[in-house]
Amino acid sequence: MTVKPAPRSLCLLRLSALGDAVHAVALVRDLQRAWPGIPITWVIGKGEARLLEGLDGVEFVVFDKKAGLAGWRDLRRRLAGRRFDVLLNLQLALRAGLASTAIAADRRIGYDPARSKEGHGLFINERIPAGGHHVQDAFRQFLRPLGLAPGPAEWRLPVPAEAHAWADAHLPGDQPTLLVSPCSSHPLRNWRPERYAAVADHAAAQGWRVVLCGGRSELERSTADAILATMQAPALDLVGKDTLKQLLALLGRATLVLTPDSGPTHMANAMGTAVLGLHACTDAERSGPYSDRRWCVNRYDEAARRFLGKPATALPWGKRVEFPGVMDLVEVADAIDRFEAFRATRGA
Repeated sequence: MTVKPAPRSLCLLRLSALGDAVHAVALVRDLQRAWPGIPITWVIGKGEARLLEGLDGVEFVVFDKKAGLAGWRDLRRRLAGRRFDVLLNLQLALRAGLASTAIAADRRIGYDPARSKEGHGLFINERIPAGGHHVQDAFRQFLRPLGLAPGPAEWRLPVPAEAHAWADAHLPGDQPTLLVSPCSSHPLRNWRPERYAAVADHAAAQGWRVVLCGGRSELERSTADAILATMQAPALDLVGKDTLKQLLALLGRATLVLTPDSGPTHMANAMGTAVLGLHACTDAERSGPYSDRRWCVNRYDEAARRFLGKPATALPWGKRVEFPGVMDLVEVADAIDRFEAFRATRGA
């Protein structure tokens, strides 16, 4: 395939969330592989910028999406006098569309009509072709209007040596480790603490080390406390004790990560660690770990039929089935089955 000449400048717009920012890194790596040295500017959210700080070949312009009009004015001021050959608008939210009006660009590439929503089409002048069910594959469809095709997915997330040293100190040796990251930013995606505890106790009974991780929110602290109070086996509690870079290193040190649909799913996958994902609100085939979804429990179709009265195949791309109790469709036995399947494969 003949690669088209590189644009002189390219801007990527993806503000959030952490997992989607990780997906976008694979797109950046595709661009850099095809066009070494291409200048890439990424308009990004604050937390996502902290996660990806040090990403080679990328200039980050941080946008505070909570700042409203003041944030838009600040973005416009910082990009004043600059015009990009290409803008890749990877975010469908209206707020991102409005932010994109502060970015001057000749080609403004966005999603295909079937995926568009919230007035997305008002802010673009080209569209990607339809295709790519997984979010990662949908992002990499943005290569097509540029005359490029995706190669093998790679991330190479920047993790400083001191973060790796922190993770090594907390997880020394080679004992297999189940890292439990129990909370999503969408509470209805979260599993019951007693179910996490049951799976963690099962892992501990097989000689595995169990570690809990998470952020500093009250929900994450209370969930971790409930898991620890229910567990019979001991567990290492690192909830609220790490930075985003240390979390990347920790995910990289783990053997298996147990989590609902959350940012750590995709962070762990990018670090080369297997994920036991718990899915009912969302489709594991769309938002599970990109590299290997064999260890996921996927009850999305059952959730769609029970709560929406139609099969998953009849739902629009990205439709969430977020109702109280939907995650109860994922049973403890389901997760233990996937854990044992992973353990058997690892042993083999």
